[in-house]
Amino acid sequence: MPDLEAILLVGGQGTRLRPLTLGTPKPLLPTAGVPFLAHQLARARSFGVRRIVFATSYKAAMFEPAFGDGEAFGLSLEYMTEETPLGTGGAIRNAAEALTSGPSDPVLILNGDVLSGHDIGHQLRLHCARQAAVTLHLTEVDDPTRFGCVPTDETGRVTAFLEKTPNPVTNRINAGCYVFTRSVIDQIPRGEVVSVERETFPGMIEAGELVLGYADRTYWLDVGTPAAFVRGSRDLVLGRLDSPALPGPTGEHLALEGAKLSPEAKVQGGTTVGARAVIGAGASVVGSVLLDDCVIEAGACVTDSVVGAGARVCAGTVVRDAVIGDGAIVGPGNELQHGVRVWPGIQLPERALRYSSDV
Repeated sequence: MPDLEAILLVGGQGTRLRPLTLGTPKPLLPTAGVPFLAHQLARARSFGVRRIVFATSYKAAMFEPAFGDGEAFGLSLEYMTEETPLGTGGAIRNAAEALTSGPSDPVLILNGDVLSGHDIGHQLRLHCARQAAVTLHLTEVDDPTRFGCVPTDETGRVTAFLEKTPNPVTNRINAGCYVFTRSVIDQIPRGEVVSVERETFPGMIEAGELVLGYADRTYWLDVGTPAAFVRGSRDLVLGRLDSPALPGPTGEHLALEGAKLSPEAKVQGGTTVGARAVIGAGASVVGSVLLDDCVIEAGACVTDSVVGAGARVCAGTVVRDAVIGDGAIVGPGNELQHGVRVWPGIQLPERALRYSSDV
């Protein structure tokens, strides 16, 4: 069998993560100290993947400078760009032009916004043993009403692809990692907008092709929202999900090169402190992502939040469940919470925003 190849879908605009994604594609956002995709590349490598084709669209030019030819990861990387977004199926078909595998070889498809702890090797072995057309990773969730659900029969064959419904027939959902037999990818129309979830998979099921589900309950997270992005970074730092790409030991916080943490500051809960970031005396930072060169002044409290590169949270300010854009300045005595987002470069004067009535 030739070296295992994968296609990595990284074309999305990450609109739910704005303003973080205004200047940076979601898969490149710093997550536990490295670009998000570094975790995926390292995991793929650990399961025997040796060549990965990036399916890029939004800010496509930023990916190659970040990862180069892949040598640092022990991988060979190729970059394919869609001039106009082609949907998941169209993106896979477009990227497949750069594959070297033969018609009967398995090809792994990874989504650039998912953190998963599942056993990719097991999924691959199941696919090959059963000679399936496609094998989908399915994850079990507590509330399947928020997702399309994917029922299977007793042999593991997928029987339907159901859209979101208030009464799901199963708690198994599409987890966004697929193994395709190469020849199946080649059947997707070239240069057209195609959704694998809405068109390709349902069509294959209807045609009687073997679409398998590989279900498990390991760690799984779609990092598409600020809260989920913060949680993913936090879980990696705390060691709730193993990653060979983590740039330091797991623990209450991960401080990158040149970060300055006052001995009188409390920094915990899986916080990442970016390079050259400064945390002042008496400040409290819990479960947050602080990007490079930001400053948390004395006595400020930051919880479950993202503070952008070069941003400043001034003394006595409370930031909870919020996103502070790059270079923004939050003046003293502000209270930012409940998912509020401050755009890059904005300067909030002293006590401009309060949630409590005290002065």
